[in-house]
Amino acid sequence: MRRRARIVALELWLPVVVVAAWWTLSAGSQSLYFPPLETILEEFRATFLSSGADEHLRPSLVNLGLGYGIAVVTGVVAGVLIGMNRWAAAALDPLVHFFRALPGPALLPFAIIAFGIGTTMKVWIIAFTSLFPVLLNAIDGVRGVDPTAREVARAYRLGRLRRIFAIVLPSASPQIMAGLRVGLQTAILLMVVSELVASTSGIGFFILQSQQQFEIADMWAGIVALGLLGCILNAAFGLVERRVLRWYIATHGEVVR
Repeated sequence: MRRRARIVALELWLPVVVVAAWWTLSAGSQSLYFPPLETILEEFRATFLSSGADEHLRPSLVNLGLGYGIAVVTGVVAGVLIGMNRWAAAALDPLVHFFRALPGPALLPFAIIAFGIGTTMKVWIIAFTSLFPVLLNAIDGVRGVDPTAREVARAYRLGRLRRIFAIVLPSASPQIMAGLRVGLQTAILLMVVSELVASTSGIGFFILQSQQQFEIADMWAGIVALGLLGCILNAAFGLVERRVLRWYIATHGEVVR
């Protein structure tokens, strides 16, 4: 508990100092572009901690959850299957790297034409772009499974499914979790980008609308909401990661973020 308290203190001291300095330096500010932090937090409470959350926060979370969930399931399943089959890997590798190199925002015009400006477009762009970090890390993780473990599985004549769940997935899980973390950050980024273009709801739309209407305090409140959302999701992912990789942490130490 004492060690954990020291870690928490090390993680929190800088954000506390930054917030305190921001509050102090911005107090009484008359600048249009840099309102007082107190005003920003009041707008944040009024918009995202009340009924306004249903209009701006919920659509973003729904799009993020659906898109990221599709990317996780598709990336892990396809990554395991491709990683275990060298012929499939050789055949699909050029195509995977071609699509991986495409910037997500560059696909927005196609997504709008193909799916319109509704939820489907946002979920598709989030899922497609965050798929590749998950997929490539899953493939690399499966390829890195200890050859001795593979030989033992063959010697005991384990079936394919049993090999996947008993040997392949546990051995590849550190690499897969790294891909899931990168995919989550990519999903958050594309969630915002997709809401900045041809959207009528979400945090990104709220920030853009506030900027266009010169409601600067509201704009900063949306930015603060995005930062807090990222911190909360990262912390939640860290808890899941430590639980999934308990055996790895016990033998190799804390997971490097």
